[in-house]
Amino acid sequence: MQTVPPPATQPVLKGISSMATRQLLKELLALYADQGGCTLQLESVGGVDAAKRVQAGEAFDIVFLASDAIDKLVVAGHLDASSKIDLADSGVAMAVRAGAARPDIASAEAVRATVLAARNLSYSTGPSGVALAKLFEAWGIADQIKDRIVTAPPGVPVGSLVARGEVELGFQQLSELIHLEGIELLGNLPDAIQITTTFSAAIGNGSAHKEAARALLTFLASEQAAAAIRRQGMEPASH
Repeated sequence: MQTVPPPATQPVLKGISSMATRQLLKELLALYADQGGCTLQLESVGGVDAAKRVQAGEAFDIVFLASDAIDKLVVAGHLDASSKIDLADSGVAMAVRAGAARPDIASAEAVRATVLAARNLSYSTGPSGVALAKLFEAWGIADQIKDRIVTAPPGVPVGSLVARGEVELGFQQLSELIHLEGIELLGNLPDAIQITTTFSAAIGNGSAHKEAARALLTFLASEQAAAAIRRQGMEPASH
């Protein structure tokens, strides 16, 4: 295994991410530090809130968000376009409370029927949730279920609402559901309606540690990191 040569002085980087990549980055950053890489102090919050903080000018060495959110922050002048890497492709899964009946989600038609039959449901406020809302509109059921949709507070996993019995049916990134207790994972959305979000990273334009940040991003795009990405319910980003 190739180790990362430590720089002469090790800076401590500051980063922010959405909740979807929190567990993945925790594993990867620990692995990087064990190999002699620098430390990154990571704050994980709701993706919408993270983007707002960067947009407002809060300084971070590295930002980890959905690819389109990174692109918007690049255009706004907050992130270095040349540093952007695509880290992981993440799909949406469904869950019910542990011990509940398992509805059929084997096809798009089955998922539609399950949604219509649910007492209530919840999904992310991030890009996957936006795409899911569009799917419900395309199915012609958006108005029918709008009063049954429970919005999770920013940074609160949809799965935690399911585990507490507050929500009957939950949709969220698989990576955010696989570590939660109290839920039963039904599986990924069928391929025909799967919603894939690419999570990316880029260096803040105001970073004083760009060399160390680039070295960390190089590691995150490596084959060694790919194994961890798969362990966390994602796939290495397709390029």
